[in-house]
Amino acid sequence: MQIFVDADACPVVDIVEAIAEKYNIPTTLLRDTNHVLYSDYSEVIVVGAGADAVDYKLISICHKGDIVVSQDYGVAAMALGKGAYAINQSGKWYTNENIDRMLMERHLNKKARRGSTKNHIKGRTMSGGHRLCADRSGSGDLRKRTNEDDERFAQSFEKLVLMAQAKEGEQNGTV
Repeated sequence: MQIFVDADACPVVDIVEAIAEKYNIPTTLLRDTNHVLYSDYSEVIVVGAGADAVDYKLISICHKGDIVVSQDYGVAAMALGKGAYAINQSGKWYTNENIDRMLMERHLNKKARRGSTKNHIKGRTMSGGHRLCADRSGSGDLRKRTNEDDERFAQSFEKLVLMAQAKEGEQNGTV
């Protein structure tokens, strides 16, 4: 098992690495040439800056039983299709049971935005480098990421790691 992180503007890289190191799981951070990222623990793969280049590279190297961290529903869907686990930066697990609904909601929201004259926030960071996350009220608004958000992600991610390790052990006959 390995962990792969779509690390472009990912606010939970440090948490992922801490838990990966705790359980001695190899981790790969993927970024494009427009982002700067270094790591003492993880392998860092730099991919060209083309649209979705990081996404395609990540999917090409992940395998069944790996864990993918991404906020992109499309990446999550492809990871699930390969038998990998997927989680977003809020700690929500993508599953075969919820991914179709999430993709449909994304499609409908994109369609609604095309027909709207409202201005939308495109980025995920505010001036001053504050990290942002989706408002849990369901409004779709962005707000500053809190310590509680990080704790929620850490708990959910560690639970996913332990579950994935247990399943891997069952499949290998070591449990």
